[in-house]
Amino acid sequence: MKKTGVRQMIFGILGSLACGVSVMGCYPLVPAYFTALYLEQVNGVVLLAFMYIGMTLFMPLTAAVKYGVTLIVMIGAVKLIEWANEGCPVFLAGVMAGLTTLILSFCGSLLEWKNQPDGAAVFLEAVFIFGAVILLNRGIHFLMEWTPVQRKTEELPERGNGERLKNYAESFQGLSQIFLNMSAGKEKYAADELGRVQNELTGKVCASCDSCALCWERDCTPLYGILSSMITSIWQVGEPGAENEAELKKYCAKSRDMVEEAVRVFERVSLNHAWYNRLLENRQVIAEQLDAMAYIMQDCAREERVLDTQERRAISEIRYRAKERGISIEEIHLIETLDGRLKLSAALKSRMGGCISLKSFVTAAGHALGRQMRAAADTKTFISKEPVNYVFYEDTVYRNVQGIARVKKDGAKISGDNFSFLELERGEFLLGLSDGMGSGSMACKESEMVLDLVERFLEAGFSVETAIRMMNSAMVMKGADDLYSTVDLCKINLYTGMAKLYKIGAAATFIKRGAEVECITSQSLPVGAQVQMDISVQETKLTGGDFVVMVTDGVLEYLHVKKPEDTMQEIIESIQTNNPGILAKKIMERVMLFTGGKAKDDMTVLAACIWEK
Repeated sequence: MKKTGVRQMIFGILGSLACGVSVMGCYPLVPAYFTALYLEQVNGVVLLAFMYIGMTLFMPLTAAVKYGVTLIVMIGAVKLIEWANEGCPVFLAGVMAGLTTLILSFCGSLLEWKNQPDGAAVFLEAVFIFGAVILLNRGIHFLMEWTPVQRKTEELPERGNGERLKNYAESFQGLSQIFLNMSAGKEKYAADELGRVQNELTGKVCASCDSCALCWERDCTPLYGILSSMITSIWQVGEPGAENEAELKKYCAKSRDMVEEAVRVFERVSLNHAWYNRLLENRQVIAEQLDAMAYIMQDCAREERVLDTQERRAISEIRYRAKERGISIEEIHLIETLDGRLKLSAALKSRMGGCISLKSFVTAAGHALGRQMRAAADTKTFISKEPVNYVFYEDTVYRNVQGIARVKKDGAKISGDNFSFLELERGEFLLGLSDGMGSGSMACKESEMVLDLVERFLEAGFSVETAIRMMNSAMVMKGADDLYSTVDLCKINLYTGMAKLYKIGAAATFIKRGAEVECITSQSLPVGAQVQMDISVQETKLTGGDFVVMVTDGVLEYLHVKKPEDTMQEIIESIQTNNPGILAKKIMERVMLFTGGKAKDDMTVLAACIWEK
């Protein structure tokens, strides 16, 4: 961080004045103040000039020589320590300043210089310098970092943007409701539509018949009832009944033409209904997508809170501890995430130009904030001379371990099952399992696409519910081949241990807590089968050592028992291990014993365990 020339000038003048403070014939503030200020990377030449001016004005010659040499020695000592360690801890600088002053005072007494303090005063001076360097450096650091509180002009526009996003979300939700109302179902053939069919028939057939007037002008003509009965029969079974044709033949000379035309009209009407139903389905898909967009806007409106103003002391403490480790902070922001956790964003570089382990800064930031911190995934592990932006999160309470066991269907070259392990930056871990319909490459592509879409939405910051909605809409629009996939998701919060299970047409999930096993089931259709899907969501609390076991349908269906879930519970209970990989493999081995070593379907067992750090 660049120091302003005005502040350096003020501190230099104060250094000159400190040269006039004498205690028991000693001037302990001179080396203490100089060392504390020099550690803050002020201009050493300017500072030394001010100190020499003060010593010339306020000190006797022998004292000025002693402390003048002390300051030069401290410059070399601090530079040497920084060269060796990429930074100079303040306590070490304090020790060096005290020892240097003590040694020079002892040398002065041997040379019998005039006006030398006694031995007790010299020793107390060294102790005072050590403590003063630590206290003065911390105080000077905070003064150098201090900036007046300014009201951010961006706050009002940001708040306005949040309100605008909420209004947009409400508008999209209203538009979604309009599309849902437009797509409300209706009877296949309403009464007025049947009437129009009858009018169309008589208009086409009877209008060209010479007997039309005789048939329809009679007051008691039975043709109305006969046509209505015939149309109802075609509506219900797709063709007119024999009695309807015989009755119509008695009163209509073109009965055969009338029947054929009625069947053609209903074929056209049925086709129109099919297209209309497709239109209704598309409207429902659009409504779902508008709803998802509304959810996304609501998430964006809930912005993270910047704590730079409220936590100025903590940020200054981070800078202070980083400086001691040879790390320079170009820019730093402390942020509170939506779930109340801390996030730290900082641009870091090495002060001396060498490479410093990122772990050193993580430790410093954790001590300053009073919390364990962790670097974001895929972050550089070393801090170099070029400034790089880093992101750090409050560390999680739990860590996770996963295991997988898979068997392809007999004769298949590729499994239709796919799985996913995804650790999110916000401290959540996702287990995903998808079973494509059937087996082979097509089923594999479908299940892979489902999990890939979910991962992309989650990594973009959307909630699981929104990701599932968007993914289902995409699969409904694509699903022309009637290839559907089940989705089994388990999201575990690694801060609290709370697990949410999202099941869409998926098999049962099992939670193993010591010797007890809990079974979680659901009844729902796979993704892409319907626009408004039924998502089964269940929540449970996990603690250190608990296992989550997820399986595909092929594992349970071919156990050949009345209650496969109960049998699977017994299998899991009988396996004693702390390794999820071993657990998954042993479960698969037991299942293959039930199937006689044959795999009639793709089978996948996915296991995960959480442990306290």
